[in-house]
Amino acid sequence: MKLNKQVFIISLFAILFFSCTTEKTNNGNLPRSTPSEEGVSSQAILEFIDAVENSNHELHSLMILRHGKVVAEGWWAPYAADLKHTMYSTSKSFTSTAIGFAVSENLISVSDKVISFFPDYLPDTISENLADLEIRDLLSMTVGQEPEPSFGKVMDSENWIKEVLAAPIVHKPGTKFLYNSFGTYLLAAIIHEVSGENVIDYLKPRLFEPLNISGMDWEVDPMGINVGGWGLRIKTEDMAKLGQLYLQKGTWHGKQILSEEWVVEATSSKILQSPELSEDERNKSDWLQGYGYKFWRSRHNSYRGDGAFGQYILVLPEHDAVIAITSETHDMQAELNLVWEHLLPAFNDSGKSDETVDEQLKNKLNSLQLDPPVANISKAILKNLDGKTFLFDENDENLESVSFGNAFGNLNTTITFADNKTLDFSFGANQWTGGETNKPANNLVTQPNDQILKLAPFKIAGAYSCINDNTIELVVRYTESPHTDFYLFETKGDSIFLEMSNSINQRSRVEKYKGALQQD
Repeated sequence: MKLNKQVFIISLFAILFFSCTTEKTNNGNLPRSTPSEEGVSSQAILEFIDAVENSNHELHSLMILRHGKVVAEGWWAPYAADLKHTMYSTSKSFTSTAIGFAVSENLISVSDKVISFFPDYLPDTISENLADLEIRDLLSMTVGQEPEPSFGKVMDSENWIKEVLAAPIVHKPGTKFLYNSFGTYLLAAIIHEVSGENVIDYLKPRLFEPLNISGMDWEVDPMGINVGGWGLRIKTEDMAKLGQLYLQKGTWHGKQILSEEWVVEATSSKILQSPELSEDERNKSDWLQGYGYKFWRSRHNSYRGDGAFGQYILVLPEHDAVIAITSETHDMQAELNLVWEHLLPAFNDSGKSDETVDEQLKNKLNSLQLDPPVANISKAILKNLDGKTFLFDENDENLESVSFGNAFGNLNTTITFADNKTLDFSFGANQWTGGETNKPANNLVTQPNDQILKLAPFKIAGAYSCINDNTIELVVRYTESPHTDFYLFETKGDSIFLEMSNSINQRSRVEKYKGALQQD
């Protein structure tokens, strides 16, 4: 009996030592391995990267997990592992996860009526469809509002809840898939009502802290409620962690932190997007495989969190794999097609070890970069701009002035907007130069309002190119966003002409402004 007790004590100390050592070694991050050790083809990953870099898709990061271990990871400079990235609608999957916790804690049920949470914000006349609207309908994109509430109208109001509930529900809830981001916003508002916390704060002890996710932020509405359907910013590894949690049916380090029932429910199809199409037609698209609770079903029996311009948390249960991607693409299906063409066959479990190709892949991943524009340095225009400030005519962009300086080949530039928004940093010559700004990036769904400004300062990287002796272009990458801004300046005597464009609309819309040299 005494010996058994000694063995027990020794074993206990060994377990505690191993646990502490492991925690220190992993530092809360996902464990790392190599592709060959986990039965993944490094050659296939290399071919995927080559295919992406020879396409119109711009990847910012890639992380591939197999058997719970990171086997490949890379960031295209100036994007980096320690930077957050705008999730767009991948935020919805995190809001859904918050609802899963609230259901487990008996704070809500998916069958609860939505109007029961907002008695003070209801329209004067409550339609039958609004009265019947349930949480499950918000989760499955079957609210029935067609069209969905106007972003402009809702975001210009002080009470988003009231505006969203006032929008007509023309289809019986639960019967028709209609994409609706404000339905997810209502889910975030419900979490706020029942817990007294925002989604981001509610998730901290339940999700973010157990998964060692930190540094995240989330946009809020005028009442301070997280917007839910978009606006979350997290790191690539944080995305992968959520995918791995769902792949593991809600367990993390052997502990059930999210109910398995919720994981199965949230990731199984609740409704088809276009049931009238044939199976052959639906099988051509990853947006026609069915929709769960803020997770899209995908081809190859996978599912995903999915955000505009290619922000993916892709879970492949049959291959025990997770793929996290941040990017800017204007053809998300084509980008996913490259994943299926190159990465899906990578999980071949061939057992063949090729450490040489593993090393080639590692070197490739460590050298990824989005090339800065070739500077083509023109001493004439740099000399002409150096030390000068130009004042702009009154304009819709609230652009006020631009000033230039030249130091060590870089171009020091200050672009000033109304409301004290500025771009003030040094643009690199043939290299990205990092900086910060209080001017938000252009964004698909968020106007540059007080809510997004609360997330400032915003990380940026810039480089310049001299087009000719009179024209220079500044490229501003918002490295916590998918998007890039372009400023093309042309000098003519004492005047300067600016053409502004951005990557969201593929530079198809150009705003033109005129400025005059500030006289001493």
